[in-house]
Amino acid sequence: MSESTKPIRLAKGDTAPNFELESDEYKHYALADFKHKNIVLYFYPQAMSSYCTTEACDFRDNLNRIEAAGYTVIGVSGDDVRPLQEFREKEHLNFVLLSDPEYEVHKLYGTVEESEKDGKHEYTPIRSTFIINGDGKIEDAEYDVDYKGHVDRVLAKLEELK
Repeated sequence: MSESTKPIRLAKGDTAPNFELESDEYKHYALADFKHKNIVLYFYPQAMSSYCTTEACDFRDNLNRIEAAGYTVIGVSGDDVRPLQEFREKEHLNFVLLSDPEYEVHKLYGTVEESEKDGKHEYTPIRSTFIINGDGKIEDAEYDVDYKGHVDRVLAKLEELK
């Protein structure tokens, strides 16, 4: 028998939960390290899967536009550091990728569904994006993101927030 727990969802105006994770470069990053900076924090299911690659490359190709709007991009997945390194190198990614193999930060942001089957916990990541201002407040929270056109929608939202 499988029992699933729906995660809590964050919304505009909520304080973004702080965290510390290891990056693909073996550096530790905390949200607090980006204090007074605007962030686009996006959660994706798995490095090098086709949809996640399309989404990551779209962020890569539009990074200058996102930075011109005053934002830094950070990607988070449940992958270990090594696959993130391979992902960065293979796709020439130009932003921070963070490893959350225990899904702790995913749980804080409500971007993973947890279920139990035969006494074992299973996690299903939810593709999600948060726009966080320099004061640590969430300006936009989007869950169950469609990877197609996602970065264009993020850019439109950043334009609205000006």
